[in-house]
Amino acid sequence: MLFWIVLAVVVALALVVLGVVGYGTFGAFGRLGRELEAAERDVRPLLEQAGATAARANALGERS
Repeated sequence: MLFWIVLAVVVALALVVLGVVGYGTFGAFGRLGRELEAAERDVRPLLEQAGATAARANALGERS
């Protein structure tokens, strides 16, 4: 009888630990997604400026 009680407690603790690990992992993926979106918003103007500069340099190169 004691064996079944101990087994039930061990299984319950294992499920709690797995739940905490899963919650932390999915939370980290959500934070990572938000950080990537914010970084993309920060870098987008620089990419647009670099593209415009490259286009202008290409146009000047064709005129020469």
